[in-house]
Amino acid sequence: MQHNWKHSYRCIDGVSTTTNDKSRTKFYINATSAQSHESEPEGYGTQSIWKSTKDIMHTLQKLSVFYYFISLLMGMLSSSLLAVENLSDISPKFFVGLLKYIIPIIFVYLYAMIINQLADLEIDKVNKTYRPFASGKISYKTGAIISISCLIMSFGLGWMTRSKPLLWCLIISFVATTGYSINLPLLRWKKSTIPTLVSNVPAMVTSTYVAPFLHMKTYVFEKTTIFSRSIVFTTIVMSFYYLVIMLMKDIPDIEGDKAAGLRTLSIRLGPKRVFWLCVSLLEIAYGVAIIM
Repeated sequence: MQHNWKHSYRCIDGVSTTTNDKSRTKFYINATSAQSHESEPEGYGTQSIWKSTKDIMHTLQKLSVFYYFISLLMGMLSSSLLAVENLSDISPKFFVGLLKYIIPIIFVYLYAMIINQLADLEIDKVNKTYRPFASGKISYKTGAIISISCLIMSFGLGWMTRSKPLLWCLIISFVATTGYSINLPLLRWKKSTIPTLVSNVPAMVTSTYVAPFLHMKTYVFEKTTIFSRSIVFTTIVMSFYYLVIMLMKDIPDIEGDKAAGLRTLSIRLGPKRVFWLCVSLLEIAYGVAIIM
């Protein structure tokens, strides 16, 4: 079509193109365009559906921050296995109990991710333009509906389960993530480093390691709570790990955070100092782990 448009006024065999020739050229362009829509190749519909599905999955991946979602699942599974005392404990009861914990946590996790992106919409337009809300893939209203729905689902499933460790974990996660993100008086704790660390690190360690262990011990196996050395060790080491995550995630976001008036450690000390501080913290964590 572009070729025909470009050459519609060229001479053909040394004779200038007449009005009829131009009309025939225009008719040919329109007919070709119509024919291309009428006679789509076989399998075009399937390809279109597959492309749309991939686009939706890609959007969900960006919305849920999928790499952290994988680490969350691995942490919950590993801490649940720490509650196992005998090989006979790994039974259908174990896996059903694990799912009863994981599914509500996934919903509250999605709530946390979405509410944070909604609150940081203007910042993400500078720092993370690929995110669904910043890029316009998902509207603000739709995001608010999804986040509220996820929150209701998480507490609804938690209440149905009647597991005290799970319910306490959902409450702690909700308070920590909402206070961290929402821009209201006495909230928006992400404005400064200390409130960010105090609110997020304990909540992350609790939801990923402590609460799953207690859930399996008290709710699934119905045993008395005894904190083994393995869960204490895991909690200490992973606290360092999540501390590093909360510090390091601000390093690439300096420009947007400055524009939003945030006072993160990366802005105060500079990205290089914070980076090497994080490296030192990880070395301490690994060193303690090896010695223990």
